[in-house]
Amino acid sequence: MQLFGKQAGRRFAVAACAATMTGAGLVGLAAFAWAGTSQVMIDNFTFGPQELTVKVGDTVTWTNQDDIPHNVRASGGATFKCPVMDTGSTCQIPFNTAGEFSYFCGLHPKMTGKVIVKE
Repeated sequence: MQLFGKQAGRRFAVAACAATMTGAGLVGLAAFAWAGTSQVMIDNFTFGPQELTVKVGDTVTWTNQDDIPHNVRASGGATFKCPVMDTGSTCQIPFNTAGEFSYFCGLHPKMTGKVIVKE
């Protein structure tokens, strides 16, 4: 089937848009595939490691291995947070901006930690 005029132009525009969207999706998937995951364990009223260095785009997973609930709350102007986690529960936070991000347990404010995010 041969297309002419407006109909051909529309087909081309739709095909180009689909190709662009597919390409962007693949780029997004590739970036996601390269992102890392780092672990922070919560045990005996302590975040371990207390200070963690990751790369931009990495995700940090907090795992509560303590016998009591804990959570994670950002301090110093950052806004990330994890809900209360019972024993065995996890929370994941992606870090997409370079900087130093301090945090604490909202239930036990003496528990503190820091995530350092580098380019």
